[in-house]
Amino acid sequence: MIKIANPEPFLRVIRAPNPSPLTGDGTNTYIIGQDDLCVIDPGPDNDQHLAAILGALAQGGQLRAILVTHAHLDHSPLSRALARETGAPVYAFGNHLAGRSARMNALAATAMVGGGEGTDIEFRPDQLVKDGGSIALGPDQITAIWTPGHFGNHLCFAWRGAVFSGDHVMGWSTTLVSPPDGDLSAYMASLDKLEDMQPRVLYPGHGAPIPDPAQRIAFLRAHRLQREAEILACLSQGDCMVEEIVQQVYRDHPVSLHHAAARNVFAHLIDLEARGVVEALPELGQTARFRHIRRG
Repeated sequence: MIKIANPEPFLRVIRAPNPSPLTGDGTNTYIIGQDDLCVIDPGPDNDQHLAAILGALAQGGQLRAILVTHAHLDHSPLSRALARETGAPVYAFGNHLAGRSARMNALAATAMVGGGEGTDIEFRPDQLVKDGGSIALGPDQITAIWTPGHFGNHLCFAWRGAVFSGDHVMGWSTTLVSPPDGDLSAYMASLDKLEDMQPRVLYPGHGAPIPDPAQRIAFLRAHRLQREAEILACLSQGDCMVEEIVQQVYRDHPVSLHHAAARNVFAHLIDLEARGVVEALPELGQTARFRHIRRG
């Protein structure tokens, strides 16, 4: 059990014992409220973490809602056990397929895109929450913000000017975007959406709070645009496959991260193909060769 100092009144954090290259120190489980409580992201299916959450809830108050940002195995599975133990309903945008774009559904149907890393295919919320929907919590309201990109059913949650940003914005790392669950076009639009809200602080699914959301969002947008420029520079030298682009663009990164890098590169290429900037030969898929379309 990893307890973290309370970041502000009526907010507690318990970190799950699931550290990894993709989860940092572990998944952050947030408990909000005083008398009426909610839990955001119960985390992985782990008895030790469940006991820690139940122990924190036993200190006072009644759990009214369990909120899940998205259906990845490090965020959603423990919601089932927590709901059984407490009787509280689970709220989310939908199951692991909810929110996926028509384009990503079409790509998934071809079985040529891979993906599916860590997906909780058994996840079924008790209550669906739409974009802009609210969950009452005593005198407060928690508002759901649909932010697809990392995952189609990804929600952020706004509370008292703060936003719980799940895996959409983190301070310790950039976000994995792995098609068809991940969608770079949607990710960039969701960054804009979150920026427009002007949150005072972000509480991510992994890592420390982000005290300057605007600065972090700007960095993440610039990072993606830089990656796009690097991919196009690679393609300007000739047609390339995803792995060839990774070897050039990520040559200074550990080889252990190249699989995740390949998924991000492929997400960029899908976005560029949709915008008519590149073409896939013979057809769009993770084994295609990509060509930069030069105009003029």
